[in-house]
Amino acid sequence: MNPMHDHRRLGRELDLFDTDPLMGAGLPYWLPDGAVVRHVLEEYVREVERAAGYRHVYSPVLGKRELYEISGHWSHYGDDMFPPMRLGGEEVVLRPSLCPHHALIYRSRSHSYRELPLRIAELGGMYRSELSGVLGGLTRVRSIQLNDAHIFCTPEQAVAEARAALALIRRAYDDLGIRASRYRLSLPGDSGKYVADPALWRRATALLEEVLDGVEYESVEGEAAFYGPKIDVQITDPAGRESTLSTVQIDFHQPERFDLHYIGPDGGKHRPVMVHRSIIGSVERAVAHLIEAHGGAFPVWLAPVQLVVLPVGHAQEERALDLVRRAEARGVRAELSGPGHGTLGTRVRAARLVPYQAVIGEREADSGCAAVRLRDGRRPGAVPVDELLERIGARAGDCGAELWAAA
Repeated sequence: MNPMHDHRRLGRELDLFDTDPLMGAGLPYWLPDGAVVRHVLEEYVREVERAAGYRHVYSPVLGKRELYEISGHWSHYGDDMFPPMRLGGEEVVLRPSLCPHHALIYRSRSHSYRELPLRIAELGGMYRSELSGVLGGLTRVRSIQLNDAHIFCTPEQAVAEARAALALIRRAYDDLGIRASRYRLSLPGDSGKYVADPALWRRATALLEEVLDGVEYESVEGEAAFYGPKIDVQITDPAGRESTLSTVQIDFHQPERFDLHYIGPDGGKHRPVMVHRSIIGSVERAVAHLIEAHGGAFPVWLAPVQLVVLPVGHAQEERALDLVRRAEARGVRAELSGPGHGTLGTRVRAARLVPYQAVIGEREADSGCAAVRLRDGRRPGAVPVDELLERIGARAGDCGAELWAAA
């Protein structure tokens, strides 16, 4: 890996995130520019999900120990959970997963087959007691913001829903500039951490194999979730290290454990299938990969600062500040970098990863223009401010837009 692209180094250099010993290992905090990237990414995912028929919910990050005993996390996943806390006569636990909470949300109302599939999504926090030795930057953390969703459907709908989830993942990767290195069908191994129900595993595996029909993939034992097999979408960082970013799972176990049902066309109770899926996985790991994949030069729509305005001298600061204000009014994330921050050359270099630089000297100020520089080295030259704002504004929120396309 180019050490300049290591997200742990570049993320701190670009003031995206940092850590503090008093907060603890594996508990990074987000600085303002990093918070912008995270917010834009989260809003993008929510909109993609909303357009695909998902309904968003919020659920608590705590649950009673009994909840995770029912789900099976306590017996199969307990080593990765934080210890319980006493509250009066009860024990509560920081959740290691969102799925038990979504199962309860589904169970809280009666459902007819006509309502299915029911797609419930949440960008929610969860906590895992990772060992200190494996923690690093944003890729392995103890406090995780997960892009999670659970689809409750009939058995006949499960394959189509899982395929649609896989299509959403591919779309997001295209928009974000992420390349999947391979697809993995993760199966159980010989350890005792998996639910002992061979029929369940055979049924769920057969459905996922149908989902993957036509997709090149590898089957790997020992990587399944404790309750069922899953499709893992693998990514590789610039150093060649592989990790899982996105998943699709088919689960027959938790609907049984939580006694979930829907009323079928025959008027009787039927058990739904629970499809788990995450488009971008954890926000932390997604941002870490995006930092490294783009070397900090985020796509225009995702960049924390999209336009930096550089007055050559103090005499042009008022014109430059007016351009910043007008850009912000159009929804462009803009900043002023005035002569108090160094020479023009110093400021240009400091803003090397900002998609658009607008230099305003005496000539530009008099003519109502700005000298445009792009981070890829191109210099379109002096552009009227109104035209500049129109062109940047049209691209600032568009994940498919070119950096500087012909008008």
